[in-house]
Amino acid sequence: MQFGIFTIGDITTDPTTGTTSTEHQRIKDTVKIAKHAEQAGFEVFATGQHHNPPFVAPGNPPTLLAYLAAQTEKLTLSTATTLITTMDPVRLAEDYSYLQHLAEGRVDLTMGRGNTGPVYPWFGKDIRQGIGLAVENYNLLYRLWHEQHVDWTGRFRTPLQDFTLTPQPLDGVAPFVWHGSIRSPEIAEQAAYYGDGFFHNNIFWNKEHIIAMVQLYRQRYEYYGHGKAHQAYVGLGGQAFMAKKSQDAVSRFRPYFDNAPVYGHGPSLEDFSTMTPLTVGSPQQVIERTLSFRDWVGDYQRQMFLIDHAGLPTDVVLEQIDIFGEQVLPVLRKEFAALKPADVPDAPTHEFLVARHERGEDPVPGGAEGSAAFAEARERAENAARAENAARAEQATAPAASTAKGA
Repeated sequence: MQFGIFTIGDITTDPTTGTTSTEHQRIKDTVKIAKHAEQAGFEVFATGQHHNPPFVAPGNPPTLLAYLAAQTEKLTLSTATTLITTMDPVRLAEDYSYLQHLAEGRVDLTMGRGNTGPVYPWFGKDIRQGIGLAVENYNLLYRLWHEQHVDWTGRFRTPLQDFTLTPQPLDGVAPFVWHGSIRSPEIAEQAAYYGDGFFHNNIFWNKEHIIAMVQLYRQRYEYYGHGKAHQAYVGLGGQAFMAKKSQDAVSRFRPYFDNAPVYGHGPSLEDFSTMTPLTVGSPQQVIERTLSFRDWVGDYQRQMFLIDHAGLPTDVVLEQIDIFGEQVLPVLRKEFAALKPADVPDAPTHEFLVARHERGEDPVPGGAEGSAAFAEARERAENAARAENAARAEQATAPAASTAKGA
């Protein structure tokens, strides 16, 4: 199991002091938080992508992630999310391939559509075409990372003729991709089709919805022949705030929750904690709640936490990271490892992907021979061929029948 933290880079006034961070300080503090996360034992740091206030998460995440690659040694650098709908797939392929080289492979991505509607027209896109953009753009990105020469025509960008990506992915292996979605089954299907990971950022949703989305992804992953359903790659989001005494955690966090830019002034802290994975309490409560996620979705590979948001001071965020590192992560690792069957894979790393590629075991988009998807496609093709042959035979006999009738 990988554990990580993700940031959305919001600049929110601290409701307890009235202090508001500057953009410069928030950016510098994000770097401090990422480095501290590695020291505390987290394996992953992911940044959001935003183009509007109150957020200063980078509009081009590789800018931040390349800087962090030079400041860290083991941390996997990721996104939460990369806006596949409004970004040019060619630029994405170039930028993240370059970043992959700088970071010596310590890179993966989470693709997503974002939750800010105005972003679409800012980049010349139509939000009503969001799913179509996500599907087409990722198909092009995938081809750019897996083919030396690309000829391509689509609906949403100019054609490509004999295009070759530079630089090529490190060691000939593209970064691992998670497809992130809160509500769209089409994205779970897309993740399964390619044999990629599915990340459900479940910080806003009830567990019944989460269960349904992950189950769909797992079923389709097996259908396409990438492995058994329980072997599919699943990641989840989460939120936590801790203190030694649970009542202290609640009293400290409540003003921040009530004024958070995303869910503030909505449900109460108690209701939101009941309906979603948000856990405010003691370290033991966070451990027990996080372990219960396995009951929802089965064995999974990555657990991310949102910690630095809603105006929380940076020193408090660093304190929370320390509590995770000292009291929570060691227990979670031990408990999850004890429960995980031997045939459930770990979260993919660059080294794993290289070894898989060398064995010739890369996933085949849409299903390799032997999969249910391949068998159904072959049956459809055979049925279509039979229908076409029957139609031709009928056309061939029609003139002879007409001639005989005329005679």
